[in-house]
Order: sequence, then structure tokens, then C-alpha cells
Amino acid sequence: MNENLILVDLYDREIGVTDKMAAHRRPLLHRAFSIFLYDDTEERTRLLIQKRAYHKYHSGGLWANTCCSHPRAGEDLLEAATRRLYEEMQVASPFLLEINSFIYYHQFGPELFEYEFDHVLVGRYSGSYLPNPAEVAEAMWVTEDFLSKDLLDNPAAYAPWFRSAAPMVLRWLQTQRQAIRTPT
Repeated sequence: MNENLILVDLYDREIGVTDKMAAHRRPLLHRAFSIFLYDDTEERTRLLIQKRAYHKYHSGGLWANTCCSHPRAGEDLLEAATRRLYEEMQVASPFLLEINSFIYYHQFGPELFEYEFDHVLVGRYSGSYLPNPAEVAEAMWVTEDFLSKDLLDNPAAYAPWFRSAAPMVLRWLQTQRQAIRTPT
């Protein structure tokens, strides 16, 4: 399927649309999202991460967040996130909350770039999932402690955007716990 992505300026204002591959062949800033599902129903908070399918045109075999993609032209951010979460992990979307955003740039090869205005979304979830093998090589729940340590010890095992987005999510989860424990 030919996907037309939303081109944006540095303030995430829409300035046009282009074909997905055109956006990645030339570094054209476009809207994207990264979803992190977490489960805090047990004693420790866990995050659902995925290893990207090995045949992906970039970052194959690297660990990343639960799901990531781009809204298509004319598609709302949360609508796109809900669609992709189901397509990649067969998760009927929980309530998703945007906690942050950032611009990330990475060159994978001579004519392969990621230049994205990435919206970081979180959702509390404790149900089942079924990774789509066309998108995901494997998936697993990891604790915050494991992820924090492994990101420091093995950064090359993770997709470039994940290395920026995951610390935002870990800090957000910590802040949420502190807010619950602190009387007002």
C-alpha cells in the first residue's frame, strides 16, 4: 500500500504530504508516533517492547517500543495509533495519552533517513497480544529496571528513536508513581 505521510514544520504544523519512501529517501520532516504499552498491575511496572522484523527496510532485528508508525494524510494521530497497534500487535487500543514529543534524525544509509516529529504515546494495558510476523520478530514484557540498565549496557540493540523516547517514558512513569504517593 502506498502511504502518504504528513510533512510538518518544527512546530508540528502540517505543510504538505508525500509518499512514505520519498520522505525516507530525502530527509523530509514528517509526523510519526511511538506507542509504549505498560502494565503496572503487578508489583513492578513492565513495558511491552518488540523486536522489529528482520526484513524491515531499516532497524530490522532491533528492539523498539510496542508499536510505531506514521499517521497517513488526513488521519488523526490517535486514530492512526489505534490502527497500527492493532495491525502490529492485535491489541484493541487502550486509552492512549501523549506524554511528550521530539524531533529525531538518523541516517541509515546514503539514501535512507528518518527525520520525524515523533509523538510519544503511552497506554496502560495488561491483556494479550499477537505480534504480526510481517512487522514484529518477537515481543516481550520487560521491567523498568531491566530496560533502564539494558539501554545503558546495550544501546546498539535498540532502534535509534527508542533510545530517545524510552527515557521519556521511564521518567513519566516514575513521575506518575511519585504523584500518587505524594499527598496534595
